Amino acid sequence: MRCDITPGGTFPDYALLDHVGVVRALSELQGRDPLIVVLSRGHYCPEEHQHHLELAAFQSKLALGCAGVVTISTDGRPQVQEFRASVDARWTFLSDPGRTVQKDLDIQDYTDPVNDPMVPHILVLKPGLVIHTVYNGYWFWGRPTVDDLWLDLRAVTREIRADWDLGAPGLRAAWAAGDRFPFDGWAARLAASGSRSPEAGGES
Repeated sequence: MRCDITPGGTFPDYALLDHVGVVRALSELQGRDPLIVVLSRGHYCPEEHQHHLELAAFQSKLALGCAGVVTISTDGRPQVQEFRASVDARWTFLSDPGRTVQKDLDIQDYTDPVNDPMVPHILVLKPGLVIHTVYNGYWFWGRPTVDDLWLDLRAVTREIRADWDLGAPGLRAAWAAGDRFPFDGWAARLAASGSRSPEAGGES
C-alpha cells in the first residue's frame, strides 16, 4: 500500500463507473458521512462473498447510523452487477477493470497473476475522505468484523458530530435559541424548507 494511505491521510477521490454505468466519485458518494471503502478482489473470490454477506447483514444499521459503504473491484460492470446482486447489497459497487486503483495505490496481488486483483483492503473514512482506519484483508482474518466497524464508526461519529452528547456545553442553549445548526441533519432540513427557526422538539 502506498505510504501515504495511513490514518490521518486523505484517500484519493477516485471516479469510476458504478454498477449501473454512471461515473461516480468517492467524495460524491460519501457526502458528509463516514464511509467504508472495500477494495475487493472481486466476484470470483469466496472470501469476498462471505465478507460482503456480513456487510449486507449490517447495512440496515449503517443506514440508521448515517454511514455508507462503497465496494471497488477490478471486475467489469457485468461481474460487478452480479456480485452486488449475489450478496443482496444496496450500496454502490464501482468497476475498475483498468486497475487504476490497484496501480495508484500499489496493491497488486502478485500471487494471483491469473486474475490480477487488488490486495483486499478495507478503509473507514471520515468526511473529506480522511482515513481513520486501514485493514489489510489479504488473509480473511485481517478483515474487520462488524464489531470492529461498529467501534470505528462510533469513534468517527463522536468526533464529527457536534451533537454526539446532548449534554455538551452550549447545545441546550443553542436549541432553546432556535439554532439548529449544531444538530446533525437540521442544517440540511432548514435549507430545504427555507425555515430559520423550526419549533423546538425531537426529530420525527
